[in-house]
Amino acid sequence: MPRQVMQTDGVIADTVWALRMASKSTKAPLWKDMERRLLNARSNRREVNVDKLSKFTQEGDVIIVPGKILGAGNLGHSIIVYAYSMSKLAARKINEAGGQILELRDLIQRYPNGSGVKIIG
Repeated sequence: MPRQVMQTDGVIADTVWALRMASKSTKAPLWKDMERRLLNARSNRREVNVDKLSKFTQEGDVIIVPGKILGAGNLGHSIIVYAYSMSKLAARKINEAGGQILELRDLIQRYPNGSGVKIIG
């Protein structure tokens, strides 16, 4: 069985730690799933355009993108989103549509059981 090696990126380590603690305290499978996705190689992380978010979401949806959100396309409704990384253009388009961009700890605090949160990517 291959040994799991923690990546040296401090931001990833902090994020994985927060997800692990949320998973243990709430027993919500969403946080464990996000931890596993984030520990994958960087080349396997998803890149999602704003256009795809617009296509697969509705007004007020809560979204997690386990990768990067890119700015191609338009968003016609407001969403609440967390992504590991996001381009400046994507952030601007989400904010202009009335959406919110949350930090991971805020997302875990608002939705501790992960109910109603969708993973896209």
